[in-house]
Amino acid sequence: MDGSHFRRQAPIGPYVVDFFCPAKRLIIELDGGHHNEDAMAKRDAERQRWLEDEGYHVIRFWNSEITADLIAVVERIYVELYGSREAAAVHLEHQRKRKTST
Repeated sequence: MDGSHFRRQAPIGPYVVDFFCPAKRLIIELDGGHHNEDAMAKRDAERQRWLEDEGYHVIRFWNSEITADLIAVVERIYVELYGSREAAAVHLEHQRKRKTST
């Protein structure tokens, strides 16, 4: 998306997320059918809770959503980045943590 930058398979804490936009602290997770299984759903919930407690915003899409209605998925991501479908795309820049020397 114009003005945004996503990292793919980005490590965050003890996890690796599917897509990550540092400027918005936005995480996008793509889930297949196996995420419906109880054990996986429980792990996903714990993982999401940890990420949200760390200040990240997580949105999830089923693989079938992407296949069936990619435009709706892209619109949802756009709204998460810019606030509304009508908002102009602006360059998003994240603040990198600088290591301080002692």
